[in-house]
Amino acid sequence: MKELTIPPDALRLLLEQLRSVEVPVESDDGGNDLRRNELQTEIEGLDRDQQHELVALLWIGRGDYQEVDWDEAKALAEERHVGPTFEYLASHPQAADHIAAGLEEIGHEHLLLDGEY
Repeated sequence: MKELTIPPDALRLLLEQLRSVEVPVESDDGGNDLRRNELQTEIEGLDRDQQHELVALLWIGRGDYQEVDWDEAKALAEERHVGPTFEYLASHPQAADHIAAGLEEIGHEHLLLDGEY
């Protein structure tokens, strides 16, 4: 099982927020923009290592890497970090599902159920 530095509660909240942003509500009257702004603030407020963990989880969850490649995926996320992490994650329509799948792959599926690593 790989260690994560993102606080478990923060990660669960980020996944919930990311899911709500991925599915915009038609009659939202700007609410989705507010949620996007809040989520962007949360993600960009994470330290760089935590942002790299999010990207590595996304890549592992969508099958680009496996659990054994965790360190390599994090290192590549650091190497390729050129813009806002939020923009990168938001550009992937199923980012929340991929991050959740990445958590499962690295042995932290219980985070989604009980909120702890």
